[in-house]
Order: sequence, then C-alpha cells, then structure tokens
Amino acid sequence: MWRLSNILTSTLVATAFAATATPEFATREELLAWLRTEYAKPPAAWPAPVLDEGVPHRELATPGPAPFPEGMEPTREKKELGLSLFFDPRLSGSQQISCSRCHDPEKGWADGRSLAQGVFMGQLTRNTPGLQGVGHHTSIFWDGRSPSLEAQAAAVITHPKEMAGNPEKIVRRLAAVKDFYPPRFKAAFGDESITFERILQAIAAFERGLTTGRSRFDRFLAGKQDALNDAELHGLHLFRTQARCLNCHNGPHFSDGLSHNAGLTYYGRRFEDLGRHTVTGKAEDVGRFRTPSLRNVGRTGPWMHHGLFPTMRGVLNLYNAGMPRPARKDHQKDDPLFPETSPLLKPLHLSPDQRADLEAFLMSLDEPPMRVLTPPFPPLGP
Repeated sequence: MWRLSNILTSTLVATAFAATATPEFATREELLAWLRTEYAKPPAAWPAPVLDEGVPHRELATPGPAPFPEGMEPTREKKELGLSLFFDPRLSGSQQISCSRCHDPEKGWADGRSLAQGVFMGQLTRNTPGLQGVGHHTSIFWDGRSPSLEAQAAAVITHPKEMAGNPEKIVRRLAAVKDFYPPRFKAAFGDESITFERILQAIAAFERGLTTGRSRFDRFLAGKQDALNDAELHGLHLFRTQARCLNCHNGPHFSDGLSHNAGLTYYGRRFEDLGRHTVTGKAEDVGRFRTPSLRNVGRTGPWMHHGLFPTMRGVLNLYNAGMPRPARKDHQKDDPLFPETSPLLKPLHLSPDQRADLEAFLMSLDEPPMRVLTPPFPPLGP
C-alpha cells in the first residue's frame, strides 16, 4: 500500500497539526491523484504539515518586495550605482577582486566553491551563500553576526582576509574616476560627495533588488498546476510532512531566520566551527548556524556552512539518517561547550524513491540565472 508518509510514528506526528489520518492508496497513481486535488486548493487548505510542538506554522509562499531601512529607499539610481560598485575591484585592497568574486550571478549569486576565496587567493573557512532574497534576512552571515546588508558589506570589504579594502583609499579611487562615479553619486544621493557610508548604502540597495519568486514552485502557487511534475508535487508534500523540513525551512523564504545545530560542528576535530558561539559566547550557541533559504538551492552548491557536500543527494541522505549526534568522550564529560544536535532533527525513514522526489521538489525552487555581460564599472588603468 502507498502511504503518504510511510513510517510516520507517533513521535513524528506529535504536533498541533497531526490530528488528520494518513490516507493509504493501492498505487502511486492514486496517491498522485489525491495530491493533485489537495494541492490545487489554497495553501491554507493544504494537508496538515508535520511540525514539532512549539514550532509555528508558517506556510510556504511567494515573497514580496524586500523591506528597507527608513530613509534608504532602493531607488533605481542607487541600485544602478550599487551594481557598479558590486562588480568594481577598486573596493578591494588588491584591486583584483570585487563582491562578485564570491557572488556570481550565473552561479546563483554564490561561487560554486566549497569554501570562499578572499584577497590574494586566500581560502576562507566557510561556504559562500547565495544572495537572492537576502534583503529579507534579519541577520546576515552563517553565524548571523551582521544585522543589516550595510553592516555585512562593511565587514567583508574591510576584512583583511576577505577583500582587505581601506575605506579612505576606496573613496579616493572612486573620486578619481571623475566622469563616472561623481555623477552617479549625485544621481543617487543628491550631490557628488563620495563616502564609505554611501558606498555601503548603494551596494545594499542593489542587493535588496535581488528578488526571488520566479521559480516553477512560485508559478505553481500562482495557480499553474502543471508547473510541478508528479515527482516534484510528491516532494512538496514530503517536504511539509514526513521529511519534517517545514520545522526550519518555512515561510516565503524557506527559512525560519533562526540558528540551529545540525550536528556538523566537528568539535575538537579538523573543520571545527563553533558557529554562532563565536558571536555570542553562549554555550548553547556552539555549532548553531543560521537556517539558509532553500530558494535557488540547486544552483548554490556545494552545501552546508563548510561546503563539504558536493551533491544534494548526500545532504538528503544525512538528514534522512537524523544528522550526526556526537557522543562525549571521557575527557568531554564535563565540557560545557560540547555541542548538542537540535532535537528538531530525527531519522526520517524516507525510501530512495521518496528522497529522489524530495530532491526533485528542491530543484523546482531554482530560478532563471541572471547574466551581467558588460562590466558595469570603468576599466582600471594599467
């Protein structure tokens, strides 16, 4: 018999939404026919999701425009200036790399590498996340240490291992291109004054314009029922139920905006990364990382904060097993920093076919790639 959730145990169904029975079907065709009927309804009437106690139900949706700080409206002029600055290597200490070095529009605004590369080809310690939809984030970086896009841009540009830029030198370099940057700053801000603060505001305005909502899943939400094929539709249902993804990857951005420990701290070993603990100093934050958005997830691998997973199937296999749960060794019995994997993560008991359908749904979240054919900044001199 085809069950919608093959092994939904009483533990997995212990949620405020689990009162409904799980239908059984004789064939996959019957299952898919039921799914087509149920998911043709408005999202509010979709089958009840599987959520742990205390997790709010934030249904999947298409995002609207990104919010912006008061007085920092992302006007067309600011976004065009920000586009130039985003691609201009004058912002780095070496004048050889730009923001686009790690955030390539043809790679989902990520870089396709396991670990990011900084100035002078130095390897950094974390994977580059994509930028589409970043204007909706309430915290930036894997450890959530920056509260705004402006703060994030400043941190990267001035970090000695990332772009190693010097604000005063950057301002002088831009002002020296008299026929290009001063007029554009005037159009964006009202006068030709070039300041580091305005540079950050323009970059942030450009990034807030990197919207999402053009995936096949968004077309499905808009009523185009054939936008998802049978495997993707079944994957959507698994995502919301047996696969338990909605516990963390929820809402319009497929992220709860919180930080969780997925068991990949590598505590005391190579690749150790204490995550949010490096920001807060709190023991409970060891190994916690911000929940990434899953939009464009198929185009932003390798995955996880350390980029150690080159295939999505490998990621899903690990989640299916319940993620690692490190055991304390004798010398760690009283270690207050020993990381604890989130209780939201449990073995899923997904069959290989179910994992394939879940992966198919995740790929439906990808959007058409963007291209920037002509460098939108003046060439550097010899």
